[in-house]
This record gives sequence, structure tokens and C-alpha cells, in this order.
Amino acid sequence: MRTSGSPATLLVFTLLCTFLGLGRPLSCEVCKGSGPTCTGKIRTCEDGKDACVVIVGESSTKGRHSLNTYKACMKFKDCYSGFVSTTMGPKDYMVSNAHCCQSDRCNQGDLPAPHNNRTENGFQCPACIAPFQETCPGTEAARCVGQETHCIYFAGNVQAGIINTRFATRGCATESACFTKAGSEVPSASYLYFLRRADCLPARYRPGRAE
Repeated sequence: MRTSGSPATLLVFTLLCTFLGLGRPLSCEVCKGSGPTCTGKIRTCEDGKDACVVIVGESSTKGRHSLNTYKACMKFKDCYSGFVSTTMGPKDYMVSNAHCCQSDRCNQGDLPAPHNNRTENGFQCPACIAPFQETCPGTEAARCVGQETHCIYFAGNVQAGIINTRFATRGCATESACFTKAGSEVPSASYLYFLRRADCLPARYRPGRAE
């Protein structure tokens, strides 16, 4: 005689399988390198990191340009998929493309380099860069470019290799930068940021300022 489990038994079995699947650690490719791609080892993510990320970013620091790629594990709640652009001055900016995913090795693929539109759009924000400090006054003005329509004020710690130091910065950003919240651990293609402050507000439009 054929028998079948009760609906309650089947529900418990389904939930158990789901929970067991969720409890299995995620595996992601981990690497960092100059250029539009990098290749690294597949590593098991540590507890609390439930997403894989790949980021391709272009940055300029005092006019020194670089293009870098970063792949790693991170917290899905801190992970943003898409384009982000920030500008602190004409020679200090960062643009990036990022993709977050939650299956094993899902960050092994490549991303296109971000489109870097440096055309001023008429918006303007207070700007400053203060390494080794927790605040900065924003007494300078940054002219926003491309899709940047918001002003940010980020502060916390930044890690570059074995160096971990305080920082504060203000400037223009795309609205996508508002996804970042205080308490987040946020990678860029070059650095890892631990944010204690993450303010994001609409920028003011300054007619006639864009050229």
C-alpha cells in the first residue's frame, strides 16, 4: 500500500532543506589587480559574508590615474550592483562598476570598465579630502560631472594593504552612492572602507557654473 507524508511533514522537510542550504558557506573568487580584470583563488567566505562581489574602478588622486579590479566576499546588505561616481575635485575622483551575487563562484566573470563622463553638469558640492582625520570642513567646492547630482560626506577608516588609517572626504556623487550607510564595510577597486559616517544629500544647481 502506498503512503505519503502529511502536509506538515512535507513542510518541515522543505524548510529543513532550505535552512541547510542557507547554512552552507559561500565560495567566491578573491583577487585584486591593476587593469580591467583579475584572477585569483576560490575561497570560502567567513561567517557573516554572504555575497560575492566584482568591482572595476577608475580613480584619480592628484591627477595620478589608475584602473583596478577587485573580487572578494562581502555582506550582501552592504553590496551595491551598478555604477557609482564621486568627485572631490578636478584631479580627485573615482568611478566604478560593481556586481554582487549570492551563488558559488558567481564573481568569476569580468565587468566592463565604468564610463567616465567628466562633463560638468551645473551641480556643486562642498569638497575636501582629509587623510588621517575624522572630519573635514568642505570649504572648497567641487563641480559635479556626468550623473552626479548628490553631495556626500564619508568618514571612517580606509585600508590599503596592511595600512589602516582614518579618513574624511566630501564631494559630488551619483545618487547610487546614497545606498552606502554608516557601519558598512565597503570595498572599492583599490581600497577597503569602514564607514562611521555616510551622509548623502541632493546637490545644489549652480546655473552658469558648468562649462
